[in-house]
Amino acid sequence: MRTLLLLFCALPFLGNSLKANTIIVCASCEVTSIKEGVRIASDFDTLLIKKGTYKEYNIRIDKPLTLLGENNPVIDGQEKGEIITIVSDNVTLDGLVIVNVGTSYTADYAAVRVVKSADFLIQNLVLEKLFFGIYLEKSNNGKIYANKIVGDAVDEYNSGNGIQLWYSKNIVVEENTVQQVRDGIYLEFSDNIGIINNISSNNLRYGLHFMFSNDDLYEGNTFENNGAGVAVMFSKKIIMRNNTFKRNWGTASFGLLLKEINDADISGNTFEENTIGINIEGSNRINYNDNNFIKNGWAIKVRGACYTNAFIHNNFMYNSFDIAYNSNLNDNIFKENYWSNYTGYDLDKNGFGDIPYRPVKLFSYIVNRTPETIILLRSLFMDIIDFSEKVSPVFTPDDLVDSHPLMRPVVRETKIVKK
Repeated sequence: MRTLLLLFCALPFLGNSLKANTIIVCASCEVTSIKEGVRIASDFDTLLIKKGTYKEYNIRIDKPLTLLGENNPVIDGQEKGEIITIVSDNVTLDGLVIVNVGTSYTADYAAVRVVKSADFLIQNLVLEKLFFGIYLEKSNNGKIYANKIVGDAVDEYNSGNGIQLWYSKNIVVEENTVQQVRDGIYLEFSDNIGIINNISSNNLRYGLHFMFSNDDLYEGNTFENNGAGVAVMFSKKIIMRNNTFKRNWGTASFGLLLKEINDADISGNTFEENTIGINIEGSNRINYNDNNFIKNGWAIKVRGACYTNAFIHNNFMYNSFDIAYNSNLNDNIFKENYWSNYTGYDLDKNGFGDIPYRPVKLFSYIVNRTPETIILLRSLFMDIIDFSEKVSPVFTPDDLVDSHPLMRPVVRETKIVKK
């Protein structure tokens, strides 16, 4: 009986696959345009698009279809508008080159837009000369995989984002490359999203930017040389692990901005050569573990209203300033981190310094309030005031200390147990 039931449930899917046809599109074929192929296709058919250039836009896919490119056919929108709009479930785009999206100040034209659809796959596309790249709107249960998105953005006001999700859920964005757009990847009101192994670099504003998006995973991504870094705002239950935030330089730049983020895990990331590694404001109950902060201006800036956060087993190496704090009150834990500026000793050889380390320097406090004083960095004056604050803390939190600083850098998956 169970076997018959399973067979009965599978019959609709078998029927779809048995009825599906392949429609060949090419300049010398019976079907010469993609629009025509979509129009005559039946549900679950495949359009095999041969090599060539197809000058088309406003291609509307309103039925379950697969559009498969052979030898990278080019769809040229001639800057006239949106190129492909998907309004059906079960659509696959694979192996296409899409160029010359229209630019508009009243409509967000995209190379590919998915509207109120589910169970889609967008993969192996090359998108160039675009306004927006891939734009999901109230769409769920899909995957954006292994696409290359290269814009030519010069100004923020007339450029769009590489990959944008709006009111979408259960989406995987994996192994994409996004460059030279406004924001590389942008999410708003999108939950249960996986952003995995992408490269987002050389974008005008943010490599990644998301707001009001909860229960999301960001893993294995590289965000490099973006205008302002990565901005994370008004969200909760976020996991960011094993990402690289690198060379995000500028007067208003950071590797990662956290604003109003709660109950998150930030672990195994590398913040290297950023103006600020992590800029934190109004964010609570976050665990920062096993991260590397290397050669940043500031490794971490805490701007206030940040409570019950824990910074444990991180490496702070060769930063101009390790921690900046704008309050003399502290409700956060700094424990068992490695600090390259630590000058203490370990007489009992247990791997921990015998003298607690105070990571907030008075000079960092002064620079926060009077930025022009940065010209005194590495001067004798800086050494004197930092020493005086260490002896008798007045302006920095008295209890902001790492009582067990590590004598050697943290090595991933190697844990030192305190004796």
